[in-house]
Amino acid sequence: MARARAAGALVVQPRMGMADPGRMRAGLLATRGARGVTVGTLTLDSYTRTGDLAAVRRALADGAELNGYPIAGHPARTTREVLRGVAGAGFPVQVRHGSAMPEHIVRALLAVGLDATEGGPVSYCLPYSRTPLREAVDAWRRSCELLASAEEFGATPHLETFGGCLMGQLCPPSLLIATSLLEALFFRQHGLRSVSLSYAQQAHPGQDAEALTVLGRLAAELLPDVEHHIVLYAYMGVFPRTPAGAELLLEDAARLAVRAGAARLIVKTTAEAHRIPTVAENVRALEAASAAAADERARRTAAGDPGDGGAGVEDTGIEAEARALVGAVLELDPDIGRALVRAFAAGYLDVPYCLHPDNAGRSRTGLTPDGRLYWSDTGSLPIAGPGGDGPRPPILGSAGLLSALSHVQREYDGRAAAPAPHRHPSAPPGRQARTLPAVPHDVHATTRVGTSTP
Repeated sequence: MARARAAGALVVQPRMGMADPGRMRAGLLATRGARGVTVGTLTLDSYTRTGDLAAVRRALADGAELNGYPIAGHPARTTREVLRGVAGAGFPVQVRHGSAMPEHIVRALLAVGLDATEGGPVSYCLPYSRTPLREAVDAWRRSCELLASAEEFGATPHLETFGGCLMGQLCPPSLLIATSLLEALFFRQHGLRSVSLSYAQQAHPGQDAEALTVLGRLAAELLPDVEHHIVLYAYMGVFPRTPAGAELLLEDAARLAVRAGAARLIVKTTAEAHRIPTVAENVRALEAASAAAADERARRTAAGDPGDGGAGVEDTGIEAEARALVGAVLELDPDIGRALVRAFAAGYLDVPYCLHPDNAGRSRTGLTPDGRLYWSDTGSLPIAGPGGDGPRPPILGSAGLLSALSHVQREYDGRAAAPAPHRHPSAPPGRQARTLPAVPHDVHATTRVGTSTP
């Protein structure tokens, strides 16, 4: 990561996980060989995510297809062979899973020589399980300490918070930023010295640029003694149905990452709205994102504005809200895990539209016609209520919620159908749609992505 950032390149990463070791190795090799600066991914299957290792063993014995790589089901020597000559300092491989109780996963990844994973006590509990938050916090404390113990053997273990991706969409940026920061502080409290903080692309590029700028600024302030970087996820909601619309959305994510100073981008493919993507489609997405990022950097440099992760970004109050949320939680208890549990019990943290029993469920959000997220009801969140002295913003009904969830899909499919000069509003006049780079036809293994990371 450090070398890529020094060179000014955006690091791109797929979601990729296949149960068959040979296909998994081929997927990692294809990722490493893609044009651009890439890192690899082992996305785990749902049985491993939930800790049902007996079901993993039965599936492997029966030859049943799993929806990811069963790192705790294959013998350690099998996974070491998958990684042999592929993973290393020049090509890190991260284990992605979605588990609220991940100790068995951390033990398995350390046993095969890996030391990078992701998740968090909140972000992999509330949206993805019904595990009590208190139990998830305890499990993640033990897992952090276990991962941190790899330092004894010369490793630099890395943990990425998934907190900036809560529910994938319809969470205002301040809550995503606060959760990412609080989980990163939790990781540091339990021994990690290398972390990354996530944010998921939403529906308004200006709001997203402001959010990423705020996240980077607060991370530098709160984590001065920890190696860290910002990672952006390409949009995680209802994806455009047309290939051209999906390409535009991915390109905009790459350009956003460059403008706002993110170091890494998790990509999505043109197949997202229809089926699980192939390895070839993942490589194509990696190369398209890399090309768009390079083009954006070159365009900004030529204009005398290479971007510094914040210049000219509007202040709409995201930073003030994020600071209020983080501050209120940290005041509850010096132990950040206990503070998180108490914060959700008091409604100081409250994820809109999340049905987990430990979530208050009183906050609500909406989407303006141009895609900006807003609070329509803040519940007990320690921030100003919506509307101020003006009229209260509308609360979404079921029809409004469905419309908001498909806003990005309609926007990008519509833009893709428009004449070429209107397809890239951020591009200089006269720029035409770029042809995506070709991918070798022999890279064709199917990617089975786990349900843990949308």
